[in-house]
Amino acid sequence: MSETSSFMKRTAHCGELREEHIGDEVALNGWVNRRRDHGGLIFVDLRDRAGIVQVVFDPEASAEAHELAADVRPEYVIAVRGKVRRRPEGTENPQMPTGNVDVVAAAAEVLNPAKTPPFSFVDETDTEELVRLKYRYIDLRSPRMQHNLRIRHEAAQAARAFLNAEGFWEVETPILFKATPEGARDYLVPSRVSPGNFYALPQSPQILKQLLMVSGVEKYYQLARCLRDEDLRADRQPEHTQIDIEMSFVAQDDIFDLTERLFAQIFHECIGAELSLPFPRMTYTEAIARYGTDKPDTRFGMEFVDISDLAGEVEFKVFSKTVASGGEVKGINAQGCGEYPRAQLDQLTDFAKDHKAQGLVWMRVTGDGIDSPVAKFFSEGQLQQMVERFGAEPGDLLLMVADKPEIVAESLDWLRREMARREGLLDNSVFNPLFITEFPLVTWNEEEARWDAEHHPFCMPHPEDIDLLSDAPGKVRAQSYDAVINGVEVASGSIRIHRRDIQQKVFDVLGISPDEAEQRFGFLLRAFEYGTPPHGGIAPGFDRLVMLMCGESSIRDVIAFPKTQRAQDLMSGAPSAAPPEALRDLHIKTDLPPAE
Repeated sequence: MSETSSFMKRTAHCGELREEHIGDEVALNGWVNRRRDHGGLIFVDLRDRAGIVQVVFDPEASAEAHELAADVRPEYVIAVRGKVRRRPEGTENPQMPTGNVDVVAAAAEVLNPAKTPPFSFVDETDTEELVRLKYRYIDLRSPRMQHNLRIRHEAAQAARAFLNAEGFWEVETPILFKATPEGARDYLVPSRVSPGNFYALPQSPQILKQLLMVSGVEKYYQLARCLRDEDLRADRQPEHTQIDIEMSFVAQDDIFDLTERLFAQIFHECIGAELSLPFPRMTYTEAIARYGTDKPDTRFGMEFVDISDLAGEVEFKVFSKTVASGGEVKGINAQGCGEYPRAQLDQLTDFAKDHKAQGLVWMRVTGDGIDSPVAKFFSEGQLQQMVERFGAEPGDLLLMVADKPEIVAESLDWLRREMARREGLLDNSVFNPLFITEFPLVTWNEEEARWDAEHHPFCMPHPEDIDLLSDAPGKVRAQSYDAVINGVEVASGSIRIHRRDIQQKVFDVLGISPDEAEQRFGFLLRAFEYGTPPHGGIAPGFDRLVMLMCGESSIRDVIAFPKTQRAQDLMSGAPSAAPPEALRDLHIKTDLPPAE
């Protein structure tokens, strides 16, 4: 193995070689992707970030290089010098961008050997995710992950270029700051120089970007790192990145227009997808009524149909008693699914029960009427009314849930998406964005018997509802909004409160007294007294946007070094115990529960 200071440095990238390079002498550096020994000739697929090219080791061209190739194995790092030639007729590989050429090696050297990797990505084998995360540096070599990281890089550049052209300033905000209410637990950092006191890592730069508006910045953005100590799922991580945006002297439509054009540019430049502008708008109330969720996937139909008025009049007690007790009956029309056998319908019933429904009522629509175990409890006229309400035709399948409104919404939302999955309606090449508007300002917390902010405490109430803050806070709409694409919330924002008196009214609803408000947010409230412009913003989730563009189902697959569901980094072993001397300097003692 040669000294690294004198190795053959590349003059070209493997994946960039084409027919126009035939006859050129090139030096290549990369990893051995695959090696094939055909007796006299050895073929090595050499890989770098740009792609793969075939290198031919012919003993007649270089006996020394051929001898070296006989010993290399997958993931060896090698350097090769040779001439680009056209592949012999009949050996071309149309599946490879470089498939019409190869390189005949005249010299080669091993820059670093490699142990046999714990898994292979060459054949796109399914490897357990925990193994992939433990050896993330190997997993990131795969074409899939290289593609995802490239899209992520390009998306960041496109976002910055767009916002710079719109007159925004990129401003960094502190990572070490004061705890602010963002709906999740804070990660705390103890201060060595101020014993007993802690910084909080930012859940978002919310208050700081509002202070930048007070400061006259007017147009701010940053690709902000946000950290939240919350339970994880496919679209959550302990740390994530958002395109944090704030603007002064704007109304809601100004932010919508900017966001639409930002998304359109990112999707166009990164994956060539064209988003139709403007995005549709839908109120929160309408979204819940039609889809049971504030992040509906509108790539397919199966909207909810409310039959509570009809259900209250039937002999079927599950329906009539539910309506009488204040519940509701809703369903979806799974068009063309009337041929589902009983076994599949039983599976759907179990699926609905797994998502909180007490049961599932199904009706097949046939040419002769309704086929269902409960059809006998309905008159012909009632059945006909239901068919008309659902807009059903022979061959359709009606699926209905009767329960409390919140359970109907949640279980039918899950069922709707499950039916779309089963019927192949989830096309990842289609992007259906929309804005959800007029969220409730607050929601009632049953466990703690108090009002919680739906988004955060700094959302401006709808001007028509401010008078309701004292007597009917549950009816107050916020000037808050989410952007949703294909059932994924990809951005959240609002017009912010910029007056101290309105901010205190909202704090009063949330049970935050003036003294507590001064202690927690005094610096913000005082800033409001020094000329704060009307302002608002939005924070697109960068990881989720990239996930959608890459056709992935988890943000872990578009983050270089993600955590597991238990917030662990399997590669490094974080989190890990701190040395005793570090805890001593921080005046910290641990009080751990007994080991099981």
